[in-house]
Amino acid sequence: MQDMAQKKEFLISWISDHGKDLYPHSDAIWSFAELGCEEFVSSKLLVDFLRACGFQVNAGVAGMPTAFVASYGEGKPVIGINCEYDALAGLSQHPTPEKSPVVEGAPGHGCGHNLLGVGAIMAAVAIKEWLATTGVKGTIMVLGAPAEEICVGKPYMARAGIFQGIDAIIDWHPWTYNSANYDTCNAYFNVKYHFRGRTAHGNAPWEGRSALDSALLMGHAIELLREHIEPGHPDAANTINYTFSDVGPEYPNVVPDRSTVWVIGRITTSEEMEKIIKRINRCAEAASLATETSFKMEFITASHEKIPNKTLSSVLYQNLIEVGPPKFDPDEQAFAQKMQRDLDVDEIGLAEDAMEFREGASPVTDNSEYSWFAPFAMVWLTAAPTGVGWHNWQAAASVRGTMGKKAMTVAAKVLGTSAVDLLRQPNIVQDAKREFHKRLAGRKYRSLIPKGVDPPIDINRKTMDKYRTLMEKHYEKPA
Repeated sequence: MQDMAQKKEFLISWISDHGKDLYPHSDAIWSFAELGCEEFVSSKLLVDFLRACGFQVNAGVAGMPTAFVASYGEGKPVIGINCEYDALAGLSQHPTPEKSPVVEGAPGHGCGHNLLGVGAIMAAVAIKEWLATTGVKGTIMVLGAPAEEICVGKPYMARAGIFQGIDAIIDWHPWTYNSANYDTCNAYFNVKYHFRGRTAHGNAPWEGRSALDSALLMGHAIELLREHIEPGHPDAANTINYTFSDVGPEYPNVVPDRSTVWVIGRITTSEEMEKIIKRINRCAEAASLATETSFKMEFITASHEKIPNKTLSSVLYQNLIEVGPPKFDPDEQAFAQKMQRDLDVDEIGLAEDAMEFREGASPVTDNSEYSWFAPFAMVWLTAAPTGVGWHNWQAAASVRGTMGKKAMTVAAKVLGTSAVDLLRQPNIVQDAKREFHKRLAGRKYRSLIPKGVDPPIDINRKTMDKYRTLMEKHYEKPA
């Protein structure tokens, strides 16, 4: 045990000494704030850095220009580390505890992926240095997965076979508490239904065929369908959400000849989800028949439920306890409490303790695809105040400051020391794989994306084109 502690100490010391060199990269990606499949500047920054550090990098994998895979080392075990770098629409924000957009309406890093991707690479480079120093055999692989916020990157990378041959995959996420549960999450789908009708004058609407009527009927049918699907668990409820994302012509005196119903769902299992998608398809068919319109389905993405792994999660949890969760100074606590006070929630600041190790459920994420190929586990670390939610400007403000950098550094140490455990103790990987196969119970990975469907690489192009030039004025570039 003392020998293992010494091996980990090298890695922890390396991150303490060199991790700060990557802080400007996190700040830069925060300022780029690129939406999913549009992370051209962010992914290039990471790819260039990994290449400079001696990693072999394959960029533009799985038909996605911003996806990449980087590797270092040789032989088994192969340890994958998840890396994300996409932002969220409408969350542009200065790093202040009061709402203050950098560019009004522009994207922002309201989920902390500027920290997530850089923290993963900080860990990977530290492990690379450890491998080079110790001469231990093994391979570290960085999985650069775009568009997590719309669950696009990993399902298409999985379909392309990129996760084959990996022995274990580890991950982290900035959050409002510290934990490393062996949790699951629901399967997910994202589909658009485009209705087409015929325009007519509002004085003679019988001459037209309203695509809006089709959308409204489909929406009503989905509302009726809700009663007839199982509710799931309160921590991972079965939900269906939809919106009318495109209707026109946008003039009340013209019968609309186009309308789009955009539907997403979070369902307990992928098998159950596939049945529900078929029922939603019938809602579209029925609406089209009733209004004498046509429709076309655009399948965007779908991901599986997450397969938990207690064995691997316990490794991350033990290293979280040994490294210790991030600690915050009075100014950082005051920053958090200002947000809590303004939102009228308890002014308890930033969580510093680790939660009890347990099973549980997490929000939907496409890193669930990893868990069908190898044992998968992740650690969650405090980077923003409790009680103020996530996917908001408060998160975007928090992850730019010192709070986020502390979480990112701890994450790198936890991931790095966990990788050392896996590289030096093959029995852990074997035990995790036994649990992995037991939980799968004979099920095999099968892509949920229909044949012939390509990655939706243009899905956020229009929004980024609108804001990118305005945002470029505020870009931060590492020296």
